[in-house]
Amino acid sequence: MRLTMVVLVVLTACSGRPSFKEDNGSTFLRPRKTGQVSKRLEEASGLAASQTNPGLLWTLNDSGNPAELYLIDSTAHIRMTVTLQGIKNRDWEDLAVGTGPDNKKYVYVGDIGDNIGLYRYKYIYRLEEPMLAEGKVQPVSAVKTFVVELPDGIRDCETMMIDPVTQDLYLVSKRETNVHVYREPYPYAADTLRPQAIGTLPLTQVVAGSISPDGKEVLLKDYDDIYYWKMTGEKSIGELLATPPVTLLYDHEKQGEAMCWKYNSKGFYTLSESPDVALAYLRYYRKR
Repeated sequence: MRLTMVVLVVLTACSGRPSFKEDNGSTFLRPRKTGQVSKRLEEASGLAASQTNPGLLWTLNDSGNPAELYLIDSTAHIRMTVTLQGIKNRDWEDLAVGTGPDNKKYVYVGDIGDNIGLYRYKYIYRLEEPMLAEGKVQPVSAVKTFVVELPDGIRDCETMMIDPVTQDLYLVSKRETNVHVYREPYPYAADTLRPQAIGTLPLTQVVAGSISPDGKEVLLKDYDDIYYWKMTGEKSIGELLATPPVTLLYDHEKQGEAMCWKYNSKGFYTLSESPDVALAYLRYYRKR
């Protein structure tokens, strides 16, 4: 309880948006375009590094599209499609990979978007992470559904992260002047999840986030910037987010809503929707 209260006080202490320190390219190189998506991914809205298939990435399309996950390589080529049987894509916005029951690897799909604040309940779908079956469409019916009710009302969320150390799940809201951060400790409840509100961040329009595979670094992004935290000493993710981030150099994407660390923590990827005629590129930011 003591730790939670400290995080609340620090996270909510600031009003308005501070001027964060600029990285100026000292931590990550300028990005390079590694591949262009196909039309099947023109509404890409989430990105996560596969643990079962190192070097490959999971992505998805957002609201109204089929309930499908796509396993892509570093050139944005679709290597496999996974269809979630009996599941609807109401407003899928993010996904994450983590360790679940029996120490197996799972993909978590966040049906957490809510543009106009209609839905009291959001959903997170969990499936055991599939192995690559080149070029295949793989149906999956063994999907666990978690119902999510936020403790402070209806909010639009586009960011879902899993701490690889504790397996705790984090949600970040999108639209407030100071976005809200929520934590669901692992193991997750069998029925409705009611994540704990652990405070706010002086950011708005947060659309993506990722925790590094060693749990020491965190990225969040809005439409204009990427924010970076690196842990020194022993901290929880909540305590880390309570410290000021560094603003990274960002190759602006018109509707960039997807981001994840590479499986080996040596850099991170971003991916945008394709709001114009031109299809989006997968971009890679390598550490110096």
